[in-house]
Formats: sequence, C-alpha cells, structure tokens
Amino acid sequence: MLSFDERSREYRDYTEKYLTDYYTQFHDMPQKSLFEAMEYSLLAGGKRLRPMLAFDFCRMAGGDWKAAAPFAAAIEMIHTYSLIHDDLPAMDDDNYRRGRPTNHRVFGEGMAILAGDALLTDAFSVASYAKLPKESDMSFAISVLAQCAGSLGMVGGQALDIMSEERTLTEQEVLDIQSRKTGALINAACVLGVVAAGGDEEKVRAAGMFAGALGLAFQIRDDMLDVIGTQEEMGKGVGTDSDKNTFVRLYGLEKCEALVEKYTRFALKQLNVFSDTEFMTELAESLTTRRN
Repeated sequence: MLSFDERSREYRDYTEKYLTDYYTQFHDMPQKSLFEAMEYSLLAGGKRLRPMLAFDFCRMAGGDWKAAAPFAAAIEMIHTYSLIHDDLPAMDDDNYRRGRPTNHRVFGEGMAILAGDALLTDAFSVASYAKLPKESDMSFAISVLAQCAGSLGMVGGQALDIMSEERTLTEQEVLDIQSRKTGALINAACVLGVVAAGGDEEKVRAAGMFAGALGLAFQIRDDMLDVIGTQEEMGKGVGTDSDKNTFVRLYGLEKCEALVEKYTRFALKQLNVFSDTEFMTELAESLTTRRN
C-alpha cells in the first residue's frame, strides 16, 4: 500500500503529465503566444488539490483512479483560469502567484484574459474525453462542471464578492460567497471522481456533502493564512484581504481555527459510504494545519 506522500506524488505527477501532454500537441500552432501564457500558469505546479480529490474519490468509489483524469485536468484548467483572472488589476491586482510574477505581469493584460478564457473553454473539451462506465452520466458530468464553474458556482461567488466590497456582510452572506468561490470546484472534483467510477447516487451525494464542508474548511484556513502566513510560505502576496469580507474579519482567528476543525470533522463523517478512506482522511486533516 502506498503511503500518503507516495500517493500524493503519484496523483500530482500524473496530473502534470496529462496536462503537459495535452498542450504539447499545440506547440506548432500560430497562436503560440496564447499557449505560452496558458502553460505558464497551468504548469506552474501548485498543490493540485482538486485533481487529487477527483482521483481519490474515483478510487474510493471502486474505479480505476486514472479514469478520472479528463475531469481532474478540466477542473485544474478552470481553477487556473480563475487564478489568472483573479490576479488582474481589475480584480485583486496581485503581482505574484505560486512564487513568480502573475500572468498579466509577464504576458500583458490582454493575453492573460485570453489565456484564462481559453483554459475555461478547453476544459469542457478535455472533460468530454472521459470514458464513463455509464455513458448516460456524461450529460450529468458536464452539467456539474458548468454549474460549479459558472454563474451558479465559482463565478457567481466572485460576483457576490465584488458586489459586497462596500459593506460588511452577515455570516450567511460570507458563507454564500465562499461556498461558491472555493467550494464549487472542490464539489465538482469530488462528485466527478465518483461519476468516473460509476458510483451510485448515495456515493455522489456523500461526495457532495464532503466537498461542501471541506471547501469551507479550506477557505477559512486560506483566510487565516492571509493574516498569519508569509509571502515565502504562500508563494504570493499576503495581507491583501484585510479590507475584504473574510472569515477572519467576521470571526477572528481563534474561532476560525475551531471552525476549520468542525467542518473537517463533518466532512470526514461523509466518507463512511466509501472504502479505503485513509488517504482522503489524511488529506482533509492536513488542511487544518497547512501553512501554504
């Protein structure tokens, strides 16, 4: 049996290879600068948390984890597009991401916008390559991906965030924003991992419940790290959220620490319908104390 670190490395390495192989085929295309900008951010490393979730939920649901690769890659492409756009001057205006200059600082704002647009659109093409045990599940899978990425999910959460900048939010409003901004793609990863394995409705439901709680724990910890982390640890600027409606601003650090623990515990309870959950349990628990 693989250790936690060995399985993490296997999932990450497979993600890197899958994404690299996909875009290598386009290197001779006339729009070379576009692909350079896309790959600059997409292949910059990172935790690859969402692909790991997709792969391991596929495995826990009884499938060959590699069957989830098209979904895992698509979700990482959507996540990367969101980071490129978040960093733009019109959004968060950040200069560093994953330890190096942000996309628009290297390629210009116009190309950065197009790189994000292309990654989002290409993601649906990549997702369509998945070979599902139940072919009829593909329409459901594409719907999950679209809803989690679009106006009902991540983009909707970002819009709510912008709309709320001039006022202090209630607890429910902060939860609504963050469950969409961060939680939506985590939900897509977990649910689509189960779909890739041909899992039943009970497993799909449990994956969604797990994702909702884990997404909150992850975002609360992220808000905490903007206060207690360093630029070296985070690979990006810190202290940039001090005037935003974050969980830290709402609750304070001590209560946030307790909430991370609470939501992580709830998430882990949802794994009871799966088998061989040791890796996922350790992954979820590691978010409680992460420093980047």
